[in-house]
Amino acid sequence: MNVHSAARDIDFRSSLTADSAVAAKYFETADAALRSLGPPSARSDAARRDAQEIKTRARLAKERFLRRHVGEIYDTLTDSGSKTLRVCELLYAVAERFPGVVPTRQRIADERALKHQSAKEGLEIDQGLFIAHLLADPERGLHLVHAMLRPKREALEVFAQFQKTGVADLGEARVERKGNVGHVTLTNPNFLNAEGDRTAADLETAADLALLDDRIEVCVLRGGPVDHPKYAGRRIFNSGINLTHLFYGQIAFADFIIEREFGLLNKIYRGLWQSESYGEQFEDYVEKPWLGAVESHAIGGGCQLLCVMDRVVAVHGSYFNLPASKEGFIPGSAPLRLPRLVGIQLARQGIFFERKFMADTPEGQMICDETVSYEQMDKAIEVNTTQMIRAGFTSTVSNRKALRVGQEPLSVYRRYMATYARQQAFCFYDPKLIDNLEHSWKPSSRRM
Repeated sequence: MNVHSAARDIDFRSSLTADSAVAAKYFETADAALRSLGPPSARSDAARRDAQEIKTRARLAKERFLRRHVGEIYDTLTDSGSKTLRVCELLYAVAERFPGVVPTRQRIADERALKHQSAKEGLEIDQGLFIAHLLADPERGLHLVHAMLRPKREALEVFAQFQKTGVADLGEARVERKGNVGHVTLTNPNFLNAEGDRTAADLETAADLALLDDRIEVCVLRGGPVDHPKYAGRRIFNSGINLTHLFYGQIAFADFIIEREFGLLNKIYRGLWQSESYGEQFEDYVEKPWLGAVESHAIGGGCQLLCVMDRVVAVHGSYFNLPASKEGFIPGSAPLRLPRLVGIQLARQGIFFERKFMADTPEGQMICDETVSYEQMDKAIEVNTTQMIRAGFTSTVSNRKALRVGQEPLSVYRRYMATYARQQAFCFYDPKLIDNLEHSWKPSSRRM
C-alpha cells in the first residue's frame, strides 16, 4: 500500500473494532515508510520532506479516527468512567489496546535514548493530538481533568509516615508541616531550581501530601538554597524548565509538559478531587490557600506557578518573566491566567517580547502582593499565612472557590487545555525551538 495515496482514501465510518483494524494497518505502513528513510538526523533534504509528508498525512488520518472514536476509546479503557487513569497511564493503555494511535512506552524510551530533541521523530505529537481530541469531548475531557486531580499513588504510599513525622524528603522537593502551615520546597540546587521530569513529579507529590494532611490549613511554595557561586547558597524560587535537558531530549511531553499542568498546577489551583461525582459544577475539592515566597526570580514555569497562588511575597529586586520567545513554545497555562493579573497588553509583552516584571515596580506588583528584604522573608511568611486564614479555614476556602469559579470555570480550563495540548505538541518538535535553544541557551556549554 502506498501511504500517500492511502491517506487520501482512508476514512472511518464503521465500528471501533473494524476501524481500529484498518487504522492499525495504515499506521504500520506509514511507520515502515518513515523507517525506510533512515534516522531523522541522517536524512537528506529530500528525505526530510518525504518524512514530513508521511507524518502529515498519517496525522490527518489519525485525527479522523480520533474524531469518531476517542470517546469510545476512553470509555473502553476507563470502564465507562468508573476508574481513573493519569495521562501517561491512559496514553500507554491506548498504545497497547489500539496499535498505532499513539506511541508505545518503548518507542518513547527509544527516542529519549537518542539524547537530542532534534534526533527524534516527533512521536510525542501523537500523544498531544490524542489528549486534545479527548479534552474536546466535554464529558470525557472533564473526567480526565478530575482523574488528574486524584492524589498520586506515591503520595498515598508515604502519607501515613508524613502524618507521623511532619516531614517528607522526596528528592527534588520537600514538604514539612510547621503548626498549621505546610511548606513545600523545590530542591534542585545543581540546576538553580529549574524543573525537569523528576522535579515536577516530586513537587506534585509534595503538594498532594500538604493537601491531604488535615492539620495543614495553608501552604507555602518556596525554592531552596542553590549551589551556584553567583547566589552563594541563597534561595531561588524557580528557574523554569531545564532547557539543557530539553535540548538533549530529556523532557517528556506527557510526563512533564502535560501532567505538570493537569497535576501540579491544577492541584495548587483547585485542590484534590475526592468526591464520587465529576459531572457537577460545585468545585467540590479538598483545597487550601497557597502563598508563593519568591527569592531571586520566578522564570517561565516559576512565573506560571505564581499565576495560581493566592498571595505572593517577593524579595526586593526579584523578577518574574516568561521567556517564551527565546524558547519557542507555549508557557503552560500562563496565556490563560496571566492576563487576569496584568492585563492582555502586558501579558503579550511578557510572552512575545520577554518583558521582565520587576517585583518593586507597579507592573511587578500586579503579580506579587508584597516585597520584603531577603532577611525578612521568614517573618513575612508567618504574618501572611496567619492573615490568609484569619477569617477561618472554611470561609477562606469558600471565597477561594467563589473567586475561581468566576474567573476560570472548568469548561474554560478544559477547552484551553485541549488547544494547549495540540499546539504545544507541535511547538515541542518545531525546528525553530532547537535553533532558539542553540543560540539563546548554548546548551553545549552547560552540564547535564
